Amino acid sequence: MPAAVDVDDIDHALLRLLGVDGRRTFADMAGTVGLSTAAVKRRVDRLREAGVITGFTVQVDHARLGWGVEAFSEVRYAGSTNVTEIVETASRQPEVQAVYTVAGDLDALVQVRVRDLDHLQEVVDRLRRTGTVTGTRTLMVLGRWTRS
Repeated sequence: MPAAVDVDDIDHALLRLLGVDGRRTFADMAGTVGLSTAAVKRRVDRLREAGVITGFTVQVDHARLGWGVEAFSEVRYAGSTNVTEIVETASRQPEVQAVYTVAGDLDALVQVRVRDLDHLQEVVDRLRRTGTVTGTRTLMVLGRWTRS
């Protein structure tokens, strides 16, 4: 695990501002946190170089693209399946958005995005047919809130 990076309240404020809008200008953030534009740029550059900021992304409304159903499948694998194989098996499915390997009763939590319930059933069936999956339980997302 990488070492923690020392950040102060201003760094946290900059991270929150970028979390809301990754295209926010240094000048805009400078006005909000009370620093010069150059000082904000230096801080953001330092956070990027330290690996705290790993990239900038776009937020997509998947429902507008016809992929409005999101679900999480709890997946159990055969006891001899290693973590790398778990990730590779699930990530081969194009509908899979993320794979979280976990400790506990299940082996992975697989996030999927699909067009409709029939499509969800097709994806879960494909996961089950991989040969190493011993069981699944799928939970549909009704709503979402995330912290930046």
